[in-house]
Amino acid sequence: MTLVILAAGMGSRFGGLKQIEPVDDNGNFIIDYSVYDAVKAGFDKIVFVIKEENYEIFKNTIGSRISNRVKVEYAFQKNDNLEKYVSIPKDRTKPFGTAHALLCAKEYIDGPFAIISSDDFYGTGAFKQLYKSMENGDSVAIGYKLINTMSENGSVKRGVCFTKDGYLIENDDYKIEKVDNKIIGTSLVGNNTIEFDENQEVSMLMYGLDKSVIEYIEDNLEKFFSDNKGNLNDCEILLPNILTEMINDGKIKIKVIPTEEKWMGITYKEDLQKLKDYLNELRKEGIYPENLY
Repeated sequence: MTLVILAAGMGSRFGGLKQIEPVDDNGNFIIDYSVYDAVKAGFDKIVFVIKEENYEIFKNTIGSRISNRVKVEYAFQKNDNLEKYVSIPKDRTKPFGTAHALLCAKEYIDGPFAIISSDDFYGTGAFKQLYKSMENGDSVAIGYKLINTMSENGSVKRGVCFTKDGYLIENDDYKIEKVDNKIIGTSLVGNNTIEFDENQEVSMLMYGLDKSVIEYIEDNLEKFFSDNKGNLNDCEILLPNILTEMINDGKIKIKVIPTEEKWMGITYKEDLQKLKDYLNELRKEGIYPENLY
């Protein structure tokens, strides 16, 4: 079972390459905790999607300490696989989003796969739920309570799960923030604004999927760039939006698996100490050993 970890983000709000920011006294990164939990749950191959220029630092840090425990592959998120669909502006440097990142890992995926972000701490229970659901042959999204995914230091981007009978009917990205003690979300697709309940289920980009998703992304690139021809400097191909399109087209059914796990991350520099304190508490409780590897 393959786990794809998206790690090509620029970390602009955090102010650096947050994927390799130590989050404990032993120098472990968030990715190390995700890999530890994933392998413990049963995943036996990890594919990192990274920038090509970060290959050596990833291989010599994260890769070197996990490669003897799980098979590791590296895919590079580059824009050259899009050139047959669009003429990319020369001054565009940022990646084309999460769905494009997944497309860049295509050659390393040969069956059902899970996908997560390198920026997020998901919790050991979420990985167990993900693996078990995938063993049953389901396409799934792990649904977190919105209140368990907020940052005290600013807005966050979340894939809001709108469901019917436990299955996704829409999974669109929203910018979410607290305003006057209310949780307000602004759609990144249509710019509509919604007040959310704190228990609203959201996806933290933790899915179990099959290869039909990658094929759908590839088949719809021409349409995407045609629709965004006036916005080629900023547009992104977002995986939650792709999944919503697939659901609407009857191409996939995605079961939402609720979790009580708490999301933690370092969207902002100020989030780092809170994450360190939280992981320290989990080690004291015996959830994690003092030394992961």
